[in-house]
Amino acid sequence: MTINLTQFINRLLQTIPVVIGVTLIVFSLMHLTPGDPVEIMMGQGSVTEGEIQRIREELGLHLPLPIQYFRFVTGIFKGDLGYSIYYRQPAGEVIFARLPATFELMVVAMIISLAIALPLGLISAVRQYSLVDKIGTIGALLGVSMPGFWLGLLLIMAFSVNWIFPVAGRIDFGMAPQRITGLYLLDSILTFNWPSFWSALRHILLPAITLGMSMTALTMKTIRSSMLEVIREDYITFARAKGLSRSQVVLKHALKNALIPTVTVITLNMGVLLGGNMIVETVFGWPGLGSLVVNAIFNRDYPLVQASVLIYAITFIICNLLADFLYTVLNPRVKF
Repeated sequence: MTINLTQFINRLLQTIPVVIGVTLIVFSLMHLTPGDPVEIMMGQGSVTEGEIQRIREELGLHLPLPIQYFRFVTGIFKGDLGYSIYYRQPAGEVIFARLPATFELMVVAMIISLAIALPLGLISAVRQYSLVDKIGTIGALLGVSMPGFWLGLLLIMAFSVNWIFPVAGRIDFGMAPQRITGLYLLDSILTFNWPSFWSALRHILLPAITLGMSMTALTMKTIRSSMLEVIREDYITFARAKGLSRSQVVLKHALKNALIPTVTVITLNMGVLLGGNMIVETVFGWPGLGSLVVNAIFNRDYPLVQASVLIYAITFIICNLLADFLYTVLNPRVKF
């Protein structure tokens, strides 16, 4: 594994224009969207024009757009993500209060996805055209084709009608564990609060399955295709000629090389799971970052949307860097 510090620093510096470009695009699109955030915030009550103007000045909305954008970008480097128009508090506080719920949902969805996709893709490649391979291929096609909101509604109708699984929220009322990390499942384990753990697990299963289904299908197809390509290589034939068992050939020689393209799919899907959970969180009433962004868009909460998109952009950048780093672990010939 070779990691050049200079190349690593250059990679980090290259991400700065990307982040700035994302903030500029989102800032421009949000301000082009029809609707006045102050009027939406004030509602339909009897509010005078003077009060609306005063709030505009407090929030800095009376300033020209270039100045507003400059204040937003400079605030990022100071750790200030702006001030939420709707919630009337710093946008960073609003986001990081919701982020643990989204992160927990993403992790559980990824665990479920990998637990299904990796063994199924491996078996489908080793036993090509078998019944398992055909079922896995059909399942992968359905998983990629089904919209998240549709699958979520099907799961709700199938498993929530008889209250097998809750349809909304993270945990039953009054059962939240002592806060340590903000992740209910992990906090329940750390505090040995097993009733809270089972309650949180029941709440998270359906949205996690819905969120991870597309990743399951894509990962399964990737590992299958990679394994089929690798097991036809000469060094695999040589390993078989030496008398190694099928499990040794597959797990020790073929799987490591087949995982290289799979790593790309998995790491990039980490960002997709975080950024693509808006519909899933809305369907299941999950109090995470995705549903927060949806509400912020409807309320024209410019600072909150900009800050949230910044978090998403940074997540994708980290996932790309992680993919490059894992390349060097799986293949020492690849330089970071």
